[in-house]
Amino acid sequence: MEHPHLQPWQRTVTTPLPTCPKNKARASRSSVNTPEVASLAELNELVDRWDLQDEDRRLRSRSRTIGESFAHEQPLLRPLPTEVFETGRWFTPRVNRFGQITVRSNTYSVPVHFIGRQLRVLLHANDLVVYEGRTEVARHERLSGRGGSRLVLDHYLQALLRKPGAFPGSTPLEQARSAGRFTPVHDRWWAAACAAHGDAAGTRALIADAVALEARKAAEGDTGDLPTPAPATAQAEGPAATVTSLTDWRLSHLPPDNRPLPSVAHYDQLLNRRGRRAGNEKEGS
Repeated sequence: MEHPHLQPWQRTVTTPLPTCPKNKARASRSSVNTPEVASLAELNELVDRWDLQDEDRRLRSRSRTIGESFAHEQPLLRPLPTEVFETGRWFTPRVNRFGQITVRSNTYSVPVHFIGRQLRVLLHANDLVVYEGRTEVARHERLSGRGGSRLVLDHYLQALLRKPGAFPGSTPLEQARSAGRFTPVHDRWWAAACAAHGDAAGTRALIADAVALEARKAAEGDTGDLPTPAPATAQAEGPAATVTSLTDWRLSHLPPDNRPLPSVAHYDQLLNRRGRRAGNEKEGS
């Protein structure tokens, strides 16, 4: 449910007042204070809650409440259509060299292997969905205002593997930290990897082994709430995080090799033949 007088770029509700002077005072007395919300989804939940509370309200001297009147009139209404009516708007932006698309003066990230390609974007009041053909490749919460950016760290892992030096100060990393997707646990893994393999190799190992897996798990299990990190005391008392190279892990999980050890005994025949040839040359001379 969307509020009819809430613009997509606004966070406050505006109630239009009548132009007639004699009705303006009555409309002003009936207006309510604007609620403070963090997102459009939270405002829609408040509106739904108010609708449920309004069912028990009775209009003036009527014998039925609003909920009872609706239950009486509902069988007389026509059924809802079975086809889904799409309320979003389609755009076809092209991915720039930074792996981003621009929709309504805001930029959103997509996987970097789509750079230079034209994608289809379905824009709703609360979010937008990016398609490559009929396949969904990205989904973002819609930004309010203009000139904003929403970047997902998982979209840039393929490029950061080739340039690990750009990872520490990248904007996707800062947004992942602020959203709770890059937790202090990841920071400890990163520090341990850099101490074990060096800055470049440690960062590359973190991206390949830890960040990709954890980002995908967070995306699959995301329910809209930020994940709560473990308390600091529990983290301090627990065992220290260790980083294992992917190559070392694969070598440690190889099947046992039961073949016999190689032998170089047959090479002794070459030494004997060389000695005989040297002795024959001496006798001939």
